[in-house]
Order: sequence, then C-alpha cells, then structure tokens
Amino acid sequence: MSALDIPTREGLTDLVHGFYADVRADAQLGPLFDRAIGAHWDTHLERMVEFWSTVALGTRSFKGDVFGKHMAVDGVAPEHFAVWLRLWGQHTERVFAPEVARELQTVAHGIARNLFRGYFG
Repeated sequence: MSALDIPTREGLTDLVHGFYADVRADAQLGPLFDRAIGAHWDTHLERMVEFWSTVALGTRSFKGDVFGKHMAVDGVAPEHFAVWLRLWGQHTERVFAPEVARELQTVAHGIARNLFRGYFG
C-alpha cells in the first residue's frame, strides 16, 4: 500500500490494527494493554478506529471517556509514553503521507501529554 495523501477510514483501520499489533508484541506495552483489555481486543480495535475516524475524518462516531478509562489502568510508567509515541509515529508514517502522519502524530502527542499529566502530575 502506498502512503495515503488524505485520511480515509480504510487507512485509519490499517493504521490502528497495525499499530496495536506492534503494541501487543512490545515487551513493555504488550502486558500492560493485555491486562487492561483482556479478551476484548476486537471491541477495542473497533473503538479505536471510531476514535481516530472522529479525530481525522470528523465522523463523530466515537463516544467515550478517554481520560477516565486510561486513568483506571494500573501499572502505567512514564517510559510507556515514549514507546507508544514511537510506535504511533512509525505506523502513521507507514500508512500516510508525511503531512497527514504529522497531523496524527500531533494529536497523539497531545493525548499522551494529557494522560501523562493525569498519571504523573
């Protein structure tokens, strides 16, 4: 697949599924996410596609408490954020053209910053 110049639902689906496959395979993030999500990966992936579709496409298909859900996860450490952002950067750059990838990375950095503050002040 060549890099997409505009975000599409198909591109976002590819992004989310590839990203979370690497998250699950990561030695630091995998166990944390598996404990939090358990047997509900299909539902989580679906919700994440809806979340990023809302962000990138304006679909407004995602409803939920992102901050509250994440604050309930035990075992989050500061170094997890750098790994998460690195993987996100790799996947956005694989799926999308540089301008789109940067936009998605900017949103992810904002999310990470807010969650980091919530966990660590």
